[in-house]
Amino acid sequence: MLYPLPEVVYRIIITTVLVVCTFGEAWADNSFLEALTKGKVDFYARVRYENVDDDMSTVAIPRLEDADAVTLRTALGYNTGLFHGFGLYLQFEDVRALNEDYNDGGTNGKVQYATVVDPEGTEVQQANIRFEGLKNTVFRLGRQEIEHRQAPLHRFIGNILWRQNWQTFDAFRVTHNTLIDQWTGLPRLKLDYTYAWNVNRIFGEDNKIADRDDLRMNSHFFRAEYEGFMPLVKLEGYDYLLDFDESVIVPTQRMTANTIGVRAEGSKGISKKLTVLYTGEFAHQSDTSDNPIDIDANYYLGEIGATYQVGHKFLGAVTVKGSYEVLEGDDFVPGLNRAFQTPLGTNHAFQGWADRFLITPADGIEDFFVTVRAGLYGGATAMFMYHDLSSNNEDYDYGVEYNAIVEKPFAKNWLVGMKYAAYDADRNTLNVARNSGGGQAFDLNKFWVYLQFKF
Repeated sequence: MLYPLPEVVYRIIITTVLVVCTFGEAWADNSFLEALTKGKVDFYARVRYENVDDDMSTVAIPRLEDADAVTLRTALGYNTGLFHGFGLYLQFEDVRALNEDYNDGGTNGKVQYATVVDPEGTEVQQANIRFEGLKNTVFRLGRQEIEHRQAPLHRFIGNILWRQNWQTFDAFRVTHNTLIDQWTGLPRLKLDYTYAWNVNRIFGEDNKIADRDDLRMNSHFFRAEYEGFMPLVKLEGYDYLLDFDESVIVPTQRMTANTIGVRAEGSKGISKKLTVLYTGEFAHQSDTSDNPIDIDANYYLGEIGATYQVGHKFLGAVTVKGSYEVLEGDDFVPGLNRAFQTPLGTNHAFQGWADRFLITPADGIEDFFVTVRAGLYGGATAMFMYHDLSSNNEDYDYGVEYNAIVEKPFAKNWLVGMKYAAYDADRNTLNVARNSGGGQAFDLNKFWVYLQFKF
C-alpha cells in the first residue's frame, strides 16, 4: 500500500531532482544507459512444508486443527549500476500456497487451523534509489530491507526472513563503513542511521484485519559499531526511537518507546583448535512523550561458549554455548503490558522457534538456553538448542523448548533443510491464568522441510 510521504522525504526528493535537472546535459551520454542495462539480477525461491500442532484453545475454538502448509516464495530483483553515484533497486515478491490447510493470520479466514503466517500475495518488496558518491557511505531512499546484525539474529531491526513474506521499511537510510575513517580518524567504524515512516509487515497487503498489513510511524534508528578500542571486543551502541501512529487493532502504544543499549562481543583463541566466545549486552526501554503507558524495562544478555576444530572428515567445528537472556516485565495488570518489547526484530530467532514469545508477556521473560552447533560432512550443519523459559515477574515457569535443525548446501546455489521446534508448556496456576491468551500455557510443535535456490 502506498502512503503520502513525510515532508522531510519530499525535501530530499526535490533536492535530488533539482541536482539531476541542473547537471542533466552534462550527464546525457551513454553512461546513463549503461548504468541501467548493465546491472545485476537477483532471484530467490524457497518452497517449504510446515506442520503445526497447537494445543491452544479458546471458547470459540476448543481445539485447533493441525496446520499443513506448502508455500512457495519467489523474489526477483534488479540492481542497476551507478550513474554519477546514483543507482536504483527494484524487487518483486510473490507467495503462493500450494496446500492451504492453515490460518495465514488474516487473509484466508481459515481460523479453525493453527497459524502459519505465510499469506498469499504479490508485492513490490523493495524499490529504492541510492547514492554512493561519498567514500564508504551509502544513502538509500525508498522501500528497503533493513537488517541490524548478522542474520538471523536481528534482535531489534530485521526483515523476518524465516517467514515467506519478508518485512520491509519505507525509509531513508545512511550507512558509513570504513577501516580508517577519514572524518573521525577512528579505525573499523560503522555508523548507521535510518528514518522510517512505514513498516510493511509479514501479514501481507491483502490482510483483512485492520492495521495488520502496514504500520505507519515516525521512527529513528541509530546504531554504531567499533572494533578498535580493545583488540578482543567489538562494541555496539544503539538507540531506537519508535513512534507508531495509533492503530485500531495492533497495540502500538506498547511499542512506542525509546530503547537505548550497548553490546560487547568477541572471541579469544586459546590454542590452534580452541576458541572462547563471549557476549554481554544491556538495554533500557522507556516510554516517550506520545505514550501514556509508563514503560521502564531492561534487557540483558550474557553468553559464554567455545568452538573446537575437530578436523574430522565427518565432523568439523563444534560450538557449545550457554546463554542467559532477560526481557523484564512489570507488575501484572490485566490488559496492560509494559514488558520489554522488540516489535521490529526477527523474533523467530529468539526464545525458541515455536514462536510462543513473539510478543513478550506482561511478566517478562527469563530464558536460559544452551546451543550446540556442528559442521558435518559435505558442508552440512546441525544445531540443537534447549530453552528453559520462565517469567521475570513473580518467578514462575512458562515451559521448556527443544529446537533442532539440519541444513545442507549443494550445487552452489541450492540449500535443503529440516527444522523442528517443540514447546512443552508448564501448566502451573499463574501461567494458565495470565498467559493462556498468548498461548504460553499450551504445548506447541512445529516441523519444517524446505528447499531453497538463490543467485
